[in-house]
Amino acid sequence: MKNLFVLLFITILFQSITPQSNTCEIAFVIISTEVKDSESVFIVGSDSLLGNWNPSAVKLVKVNDSTWTKSIKFEVGKNFEYKFTKGSWEKEALDADGFIPNNSIHKVIRDTVITLEIKKWRNLERRINHGQISGTVKYHLQFEGEGLKPRDIVVWLPSNYEQDNNKRYPVFYMHDGQNVFDPATSSFGYDWRIDEVADSLSKVEVINDIIIVAIYNTSDRGLEYTHSALGYKYMDFIVSKLKPFIDAEYRTLTDCENTAIAGSSLGGLISFMLVWNYPQVFSKAACLSPAFKIQELNYVDSIACYSGTKKALKLYIDNGGIGLESELQPGIDEMIVALQNNGYVLGKDLFWSVDPNAIHSESAWAQRIWQPLVYFFGKN
Repeated sequence: MKNLFVLLFITILFQSITPQSNTCEIAFVIISTEVKDSESVFIVGSDSLLGNWNPSAVKLVKVNDSTWTKSIKFEVGKNFEYKFTKGSWEKEALDADGFIPNNSIHKVIRDTVITLEIKKWRNLERRINHGQISGTVKYHLQFEGEGLKPRDIVVWLPSNYEQDNNKRYPVFYMHDGQNVFDPATSSFGYDWRIDEVADSLSKVEVINDIIIVAIYNTSDRGLEYTHSALGYKYMDFIVSKLKPFIDAEYRTLTDCENTAIAGSSLGGLISFMLVWNYPQVFSKAACLSPAFKIQELNYVDSIACYSGTKKALKLYIDNGGIGLESELQPGIDEMIVALQNNGYVLGKDLFWSVDPNAIHSESAWAQRIWQPLVYFFGKN
């Protein structure tokens, strides 16, 4: 009865607010008896107003011992995805069965009160020796770059790496490295499973053996993965420091033909920027659900205005169709046209795949990662 009164009060208060004509007020109300006095509840999501997936950026207001709320104005027509945490992904809200849920999706049409009861929360301690990675990995912890926050680097080696000391391998670099191999370190509880996928495809001789380099992100991800001063420092870090280190430490094929890079969302954008700005280093980029042009981001115009010689690149682009994916679609469409106008041909040096039923998530990208692996490293 107490919670019902609180919800009624919040709803009446909320309905008394007169929104601007082009915005709507979305009120989030969380009910949970599993939050300690010392803990807080946060909303996290795909919009800057929701912290751009920073799990501790947007704190809800505590109403009583079991109720938290937050009202945010969004533009009408806006799609956003969201979840709730206690301040980190190790303490993410779970569904009633104790599993990590998919992102909730909301389209802003009218003033709305979204009420959710959370009975279970994740309680995970991060660890290095987690034993959930298939194959052999090497850790390079707190790897530093000039002007950047240090980050971990994880290198996955093919199963036959120790068998032939003369063999060298292509290298596949990947952003958001904590999400690549292991659900225990993944920000969202799902990993890309690329270790299992690459190993399986190699064993049935669909692809050549490769080395995979997973580059962890930092709290500066939003700047490091975009067209910003920090983004160019991040690219220079990969080209000038990380790649030379990997080439010296491991038996790699160092030329651009054998060097690819991949990422999703903003990671897809920075992957494209790397291959476009450093074609002498990378010749292949996989951009999954890339943020080419959305809100204040726009890298499409740079390609549309390009008038130089066609770059010898092999580009993989894909996207889903639900929630944030639908907002990314116009920018992807424009980028495909811009690339075609620059001489890239679908089915030849430009691959584009669309899954209209896919959401913007690690689990969806895990379902599609086999495609760039075959496209870049396939034996046929």
